[in-house]
Amino acid sequence: MCGFVGFTGMRAEREAILHKMADRIIHRGPDMEGYHLSGDTPKNAVALGFRRLSIIDLAAGKQPMYNEDGTVVVVFNGEIFNFMDLRAELQAKGHIFTTHCDTEVILHGYEEYGTAIAAKLRGMFAFVVCDTKTNTLYGARDMFGIKPFYYQHDGNRLVYGSEIKAFLAHPAFKKELNREQLPQYLCFEYMNDSQTMF
Repeated sequence: MCGFVGFTGMRAEREAILHKMADRIIHRGPDMEGYHLSGDTPKNAVALGFRRLSIIDLAAGKQPMYNEDGTVVVVFNGEIFNFMDLRAELQAKGHIFTTHCDTEVILHGYEEYGTAIAAKLRGMFAFVVCDTKTNTLYGARDMFGIKPFYYQHDGNRLVYGSEIKAFLAHPAFKKELNREQLPQYLCFEYMNDSQTMF
Protein backbone atom coordinates (compact mmCIF):
# COMPACT_ATOMS: atom_id res chain seq x y z
CA MET A 1 0.00 0.00 0.00
CA CYS A 2 2.63 2.62 1.08
CA GLY A 3 1.94 6.24 1.87
CA PHE A 4 3.56 9.67 1.95
CA VAL A 5 3.18 12.91 3.87
CA GLY A 6 4.77 16.32 3.70
CA PHE A 7 4.54 20.07 3.86
CA THR A 8 6.24 23.25 2.73
CA GLY A 9 7.29 26.27 4.74
CA MET A 10 9.50 26.59 7.78
CA ARG A 11 8.28 25.64 11.18
CA ALA A 12 10.07 25.05 14.43
CA GLU A 13 10.36 21.32 15.01
CA ARG A 14 9.61 20.49 11.36
CA GLU A 15 11.38 17.13 11.58
CA ALA A 16 9.32 16.16 14.62
CA ILE A 17 6.11 17.27 12.86
CA LEU A 18 7.03 15.22 9.80
CA HIS A 19 7.62 12.11 11.91
CA LYS A 20 4.30 12.57 13.70
CA MET A 21 2.50 12.90 10.37
CA ALA A 22 4.15 9.72 9.06
CA ASP A 23 3.31 7.88 12.28
CA ARG A 24 -0.37 8.57 11.61
CA ILE A 25 -0.16 6.39 8.47
CA ILE A 26 2.17 3.67 9.73
CA HIS A 27 -0.45 1.04 8.80
CA ARG A 28 0.14 1.94 5.12
CA GLY A 29 3.82 1.05 5.32
CA PRO A 30 5.16 -0.80 8.34
CA ASP A 31 8.28 -2.15 6.58
CA MET A 32 10.33 1.03 6.19
CA GLU A 33 10.26 4.77 6.71
CA GLY A 34 12.22 7.60 5.14
CA TYR A 35 12.42 11.37 5.40
CA HIS A 36 13.75 14.32 3.42
CA LEU A 37 14.19 17.89 4.61
CA SER A 38 15.52 20.63 2.36
CA GLY A 39 15.55 24.39 2.19
CA ASP A 40 16.37 26.89 4.89
CA THR A 41 13.86 29.67 4.23
CA PRO A 42 10.04 29.69 4.25
CA LYS A 43 10.03 29.98 0.45
CA ASN A 44 12.12 26.89 -0.27
CA ALA A 45 11.61 24.64 2.77
CA VAL A 46 10.19 21.20 1.96
CA ALA A 47 9.57 18.19 4.19
CA LEU A 48 8.79 14.75 2.71
CA GLY A 49 8.00 11.60 4.65
CA PHE A 50 7.35 8.07 3.46
CA ARG A 51 6.04 4.79 4.86
CA ARG A 52 6.78 1.70 2.77
CA LEU A 53 5.11 -1.64 2.31
CA SER A 54 7.84 -3.54 0.45
CA ILE A 55 6.62 -5.33 -2.69
CA ILE A 56 9.02 -4.68 -5.62
CA ASP A 57 12.83 -4.57 -5.20
CA LEU A 58 12.71 -5.10 -1.46
CA ALA A 59 16.36 -4.19 -0.87
CA ALA A 60 16.83 -1.15 -3.12
CA GLY A 61 13.39 0.46 -3.38
CA LYS A 62 13.91 2.80 -0.44
CA GLN A 63 12.10 6.15 -0.44
CA PRO A 64 12.41 9.07 -0.58
CA MET A 65 14.42 8.25 -3.70
CA TYR A 66 17.04 10.63 -5.09
CA ASN A 67 18.59 11.22 -8.50
CA GLU A 68 22.36 10.86 -8.94
CA ASP A 69 23.31 14.29 -7.60
CA GLY A 70 20.60 14.44 -4.93
CA THR A 71 18.84 17.47 -6.41
CA VAL A 72 15.58 15.70 -7.32
CA VAL A 73 13.70 13.57 -4.79
CA VAL A 74 10.45 11.60 -5.10
CA VAL A 75 7.94 9.85 -2.85
CA PHE A 76 5.49 7.55 -4.58
CA ASN A 77 2.55 5.31 -3.76
CA GLY A 78 1.12 2.91 -6.31
CA GLU A 79 2.11 0.79 -9.24
CA ILE A 80 3.24 1.86 -12.71
CA PHE A 81 2.16 -0.86 -15.14
CA ASN A 82 4.28 0.38 -18.05
CA PHE A 83 7.42 1.08 -16.03
CA MET A 84 9.56 -1.46 -17.91
CA ASP A 85 8.80 0.23 -21.25
CA LEU A 86 9.48 3.68 -19.78
CA ARG A 87 12.66 2.40 -18.17
CA ALA A 88 13.96 1.15 -21.54
CA GLU A 89 13.03 4.48 -23.18
CA LEU A 90 14.83 6.46 -20.47
CA GLN A 91 17.89 4.19 -20.57
CA ALA A 92 18.10 4.77 -24.33
CA LYS A 93 18.24 8.51 -23.52
CA GLY A 94 21.20 7.95 -21.19
CA HIS A 95 19.57 7.63 -17.76
CA ILE A 96 21.27 5.20 -15.36
CA PHE A 97 19.02 3.08 -13.15
CA THR A 98 20.23 1.68 -9.84
CA THR A 99 17.07 -0.20 -8.78
CA HIS A 100 14.44 -2.42 -10.37
CA CYS A 101 11.44 -0.61 -8.91
CA ASP A 102 8.89 1.56 -10.68
CA THR A 103 9.60 4.58 -8.45
CA GLU A 104 12.86 5.28 -10.26
CA VAL A 105 10.99 5.65 -13.57
CA ILE A 106 9.13 8.63 -12.11
CA LEU A 107 12.39 10.14 -10.89
CA HIS A 108 14.26 9.88 -14.21
CA GLY A 109 11.07 10.56 -16.15
CA TYR A 110 10.72 13.87 -14.35
CA GLU A 111 14.34 14.72 -15.17
CA GLU A 112 13.69 13.97 -18.85
CA TYR A 113 10.11 15.17 -19.39
CA GLY A 114 9.36 17.48 -16.47
CA THR A 115 5.72 17.57 -15.41
CA ALA A 116 4.72 15.80 -18.65
CA ILE A 117 5.84 12.53 -17.02
CA ALA A 118 2.42 12.05 -15.40
CA ALA A 119 0.74 11.73 -18.82
CA LYS A 120 3.17 8.93 -19.75
CA LEU A 121 2.40 6.80 -16.70
CA ARG A 122 -0.11 3.96 -16.89
CA GLY A 123 -1.23 2.60 -13.58
CA MET A 124 -2.52 3.64 -10.20
CA PHE A 125 -0.31 6.22 -8.56
CA ALA A 126 0.18 9.30 -6.46
CA PHE A 127 3.55 10.99 -6.09
CA VAL A 128 5.38 14.17 -5.14
CA VAL A 129 8.64 15.27 -6.78
CA CYS A 130 10.81 17.92 -5.15
CA ASP A 131 13.29 19.63 -7.47
CA THR A 132 15.75 21.55 -5.31
CA LYS A 133 17.51 23.11 -8.33
CA THR A 134 14.38 24.95 -9.47
CA ASN A 135 12.70 25.12 -6.05
CA THR A 136 9.71 23.26 -7.51
CA LEU A 137 7.33 20.82 -5.90
CA TYR A 138 5.21 18.75 -8.28
CA GLY A 139 2.52 16.29 -7.28
CA ALA A 140 0.18 14.14 -9.35
CA ARG A 141 -2.13 11.17 -9.12
CA ASP A 142 -3.74 8.84 -11.60
CA MET A 143 -6.76 10.29 -13.38
CA PHE A 144 -9.22 7.99 -11.61
CA GLY A 145 -7.89 8.79 -8.15
CA ILE A 146 -7.29 5.15 -7.30
CA LYS A 147 -4.39 6.16 -5.08
CA PRO A 148 -5.34 8.95 -2.72
CA PHE A 149 -3.65 12.34 -2.70
CA TYR A 150 -4.97 14.91 -0.23
CA TYR A 151 -3.64 18.44 0.01
CA GLN A 152 -4.44 21.73 1.67
CA HIS A 153 -2.99 25.08 0.64
CA ASP A 154 -3.56 28.05 2.91
CA GLY A 155 -1.62 30.62 0.88
CA ASN A 156 1.56 30.23 2.92
CA ARG A 157 2.12 26.50 3.04
CA LEU A 158 1.09 23.29 1.38
CA VAL A 159 0.32 20.20 3.47
CA TYR A 160 -0.16 16.91 1.61
CA GLY A 161 -0.42 13.19 2.16
CA SER A 162 -1.92 9.84 1.32
CA GLU A 163 -4.46 10.13 4.13
CA ILE A 164 -6.09 13.22 5.52
CA LYS A 165 -5.66 12.05 9.10
CA ALA A 166 -1.91 12.69 8.76
CA PHE A 167 -2.79 16.41 8.55
CA LEU A 168 -4.03 16.30 12.15
CA ALA A 169 -0.41 16.12 13.32
CA HIS A 170 0.48 19.41 11.59
CA PRO A 171 -0.07 22.37 13.95
CA ALA A 172 -1.11 24.77 11.15
CA PHE A 173 -3.92 22.50 9.90
CA LYS A 174 -7.33 23.81 10.97
CA LYS A 175 -9.35 20.98 12.47
CA GLU A 176 -12.78 22.40 11.58
CA LEU A 177 -15.84 20.70 10.13
CA ASN A 178 -16.67 21.76 6.57
CA ARG A 179 -20.40 22.25 7.20
CA GLU A 180 -21.14 23.07 3.55
CA GLN A 181 -20.18 19.52 2.57
CA LEU A 182 -22.31 17.80 5.23
CA PRO A 183 -25.54 17.59 3.14
CA GLN A 184 -23.60 16.05 0.25
CA TYR A 185 -22.04 13.44 2.50
CA LEU A 186 -25.35 12.59 4.19
CA CYS A 187 -27.03 12.24 0.78
CA PHE A 188 -24.37 10.23 -1.10
CA GLU A 189 -22.30 8.83 1.80
CA TYR A 190 -19.12 10.01 0.06
CA MET A 191 -17.60 13.23 -1.22
CA ASN A 192 -18.05 13.60 -4.99
CA ASP A 193 -15.91 16.68 -5.60
CA SER A 194 -12.58 18.14 -4.51
CA GLN A 195 -13.68 19.06 -0.98
CA THR A 196 -13.45 17.04 2.24
CA MET A 197 -15.23 17.18 5.58
CA PHE A 198 -12.45 19.43 6.92
